[in-house]
Parts: sequence; C-alpha cells; structure tokens
Amino acid sequence: MKKIIIPYWIFTVLLVLFMGVGAITDTIKATDAVKLFEHLGYPDYLLPFLGIAKILGVIAILIPGFPRIKEWAYAGLLFDLTGAMYSTIVVDGLTAGISFLLGYIMIAGSYIYYHRRLKSGLLNQTN
Repeated sequence: MKKIIIPYWIFTVLLVLFMGVGAITDTIKATDAVKLFEHLGYPDYLLPFLGIAKILGVIAILIPGFPRIKEWAYAGLLFDLTGAMYSTIVVDGLTAGISFLLGYIMIAGSYIYYHRRLKSGLLNQTN
C-alpha cells in the first residue's frame, strides 16, 4: 500500500508545484514569463490562456474522482510540456531541451502511480 501511495504523492506534489508555479506566472503575465514568450516568438496574449489551462489541469489531478478528466489533465500537461520543449529546442538548441526531462519524469511518475492506485483500489480509501 505504502509502496504505491508515497511515490504517487511525491510525484504528484512535485508535478503540482512544477506546473502550478508556471501557471501562476503565466496567468498574471509576470515579466519573466512575458520575456520568455517573446524570446520563443509567441504573443503574450497566450500566457493567461495557458496559465489557466495548467491551473485547471492541476486541480483536475488533485481532486478525487473523475478518472476521465484526470486522463485529459495528464495529457494536457504533457502536451504543454512537449510544446514548451519543442519551442525551446528550436530557438535555443537541443541541449536546452534536456532540462525538460525532469518535467516528463514527474508527469510519468504521477500518472503511473495514479493507475497503480486505481488498480489496487486505494483510490476508494483516500485520494
């Protein structure tokens, strides 16, 4: 039981912090977020949209129940990270994309242990 719950919460909390901080800076159009978007060649009006989408994804992952919405949330966060990595590689080169591996590990870990919890029936006890 603990072999599933503890890694799930470690990966999920790290993912929520990782995506949540970025979501907040995007939503409020923080100076660094705007500069990064300009550097990548994107218009800054996309920032609040992406920020709110990430916030909704994080909330969907954290709230109990709604397994189909959780699947979409994990997919959406993966698409966001993949788009950010692709843009960074195109603009700054391949070595800049390596830093995104940590994000992929967090998403994969949370997702894998979510499904292990689902199969073991642990989601019925506490989420």
